[in-house]
Amino acid sequence: MFRAIGRIFRTPDLRRKIGFTLGIVALFRLGSFIPAPFVDFENVQTCLEGNADATGLYQLVNLFSGGALLQLSIFALGIMPYITASIITQLLRVVIPHFDTLYKEGQAGQAKLTQYTRYLTIALAILQSTTLITVARAGALFPTTSGVAECSQLITDSSWYAILLMVITMTAGTGLIMWLGELITERGIGNGMSLLIFVSIAATFPSALWAIAQAQGFDIFLLVLGLGLLVMAAVVFVEQSQRRIPVQYAKRMVGRRTYGGNNTYIPIKVNMAGVVPVIFASSLLYLPALVAQFNQPQAGETAPEWVVWIQNNLVSGDNPIYMIVYFLLIVGFTYFYVAITFNPEEVADNMKKYGGFIPGIRAGRPTAEYLDYVLTRVTLPGSLYLGLVALIPLIALATVNANQNFPFGGASILIIVGVGLETVKQIDAQLQQRHYEGLLK
Repeated sequence: MFRAIGRIFRTPDLRRKIGFTLGIVALFRLGSFIPAPFVDFENVQTCLEGNADATGLYQLVNLFSGGALLQLSIFALGIMPYITASIITQLLRVVIPHFDTLYKEGQAGQAKLTQYTRYLTIALAILQSTTLITVARAGALFPTTSGVAECSQLITDSSWYAILLMVITMTAGTGLIMWLGELITERGIGNGMSLLIFVSIAATFPSALWAIAQAQGFDIFLLVLGLGLLVMAAVVFVEQSQRRIPVQYAKRMVGRRTYGGNNTYIPIKVNMAGVVPVIFASSLLYLPALVAQFNQPQAGETAPEWVVWIQNNLVSGDNPIYMIVYFLLIVGFTYFYVAITFNPEEVADNMKKYGGFIPGIRAGRPTAEYLDYVLTRVTLPGSLYLGLVALIPLIALATVNANQNFPFGGASILIIVGVGLETVKQIDAQLQQRHYEGLLK
């Protein structure tokens, strides 16, 4: 292993790519600590200290921004607008035929879809930055200290031009992050956007673990660390698991040449949906709490019963009803997203076009039905696995009183493992090209 790592740094091209990637990552992390214009940095830090265990409705976005959201930095929105735009563009393929046509056009169509994603990212960044600044001005960004004077004075200037400058700065920060991610993809190693998300989440690990050590003691800290390693190993095992459907291609003559006749397989992963169902379920569960927050009673009035029920059952992560609804939403969204991203009929048509068939299954519609049968059954353990992993932070919140940013579970561990595995595979492939021996044995 150490000899393989040494070969990485002895290979000039690979060493240059890794150095470039690390430089971009350092620049990205630096921007997460630079406050936006007209933001009172001292008041923000005071409120952060009083809200270490409660990030409220902004927990998920704060996680994907590496903690930059609640610091109101120039990179406060992080990569979240791009993630949302990518998911929306992917879902629009089902609704808008033009998007599906572009997707099938190859590289030119993909470039057009990427351009649409960029435009949508900027639009979402403007909307989200305006919302964030409005919430910060109202003193509602830190819910547990809503009555503290510092938390209602996060912005030093509330004039229209100051707000406009803050919106432009945060939107430009999102555009810069998007450009940095594309630079890593072109000149660095790995997928740029995924690596920036990886860095944002990994940056929160030390503080989350140290908070557990301070609150619960080092014995609980070591126990959590050991369980975390076991969870990580289990996630790696499941993420690498796949159902391989054998495919044979008939021989065909084109001129004097013979094509086909080889055997391959269709890999159907246990977790084909990735982390998207967890993001969907988290976002959907924030909506009732957000509606209840905007329907708070005035002084002397009694809150409606539905508002009280939402606050008691759908806001706190350690509530059993919250956990059950969260789990069921993840299972449902897993099936929904897999059905959108994997089309058995399209795969069956492509196989039939090039003379491929599954042994024992007729080409065409029977193949599509068989693929749908296998996909439905493989998705069941995948959806249950996603739901259980997503519940780990909530269970930790209820048992060891860890905050909801518990590192070994939920979207964080799925992204850390997934991006880490993909990056290692790319480094391994580049090593094999140059030394005929990779990083992995």
